[in-house]
Amino acid sequence: MTIVLASSSPRRRELLERAGIMFEVVISPAEEIHDAALGPDVLCELNAGLKAEAVAALRPEAVVIGADTLVFIDGQPLGKPTNLAEARDMLRRLAGRVHQVCTGVCVIYPGGERNSFHDLTEVVFHELDEEAITAYFSLVNPLDKAGAYGIQEHGERIVSEIRGDFDTVMGLPVAKVIAALG
Repeated sequence: MTIVLASSSPRRRELLERAGIMFEVVISPAEEIHDAALGPDVLCELNAGLKAEAVAALRPEAVVIGADTLVFIDGQPLGKPTNLAEARDMLRRLAGRVHQVCTGVCVIYPGGERNSFHDLTEVVFHELDEEAITAYFSLVNPLDKAGAYGIQEHGERIVSEIRGDFDTVMGLPVAKVIAALG
């Protein structure tokens, strides 16, 4: 069975490698939808499905895994910031608060059958002042991360508690993916 990950995310690749799953990477050309009116689960699963469908059309013989991770606060999705000013604004908004990280997954099997699911984890941030944000950004590039942070990269500097699956916050609920792969 050939498994294809429809993602350019190094974090997702790391998680699958750590789980011992052999896979190929094909970057999905799909455009993500950014509709704040959709709930976290619907939006993330929809985007994961779009990514997986685009790659499954190219690789119909493979099991294709698509995934999408977003940070949600006050019902609003925070994707990847477009610049450092936006990243700084995101961390200010998250500082001292609880937010949700949702990762949606879509697995498409040869023949077109699909399995879509998601996982939701709560993350609590420390209070952060400008100095703490600047120090974090000196260690981590926030521009390629939903919500402008990576839990696996110096997350202890900004996160005080995780209520749920660490892997979901990192970008892929591995236990659920393994179950879907059977």
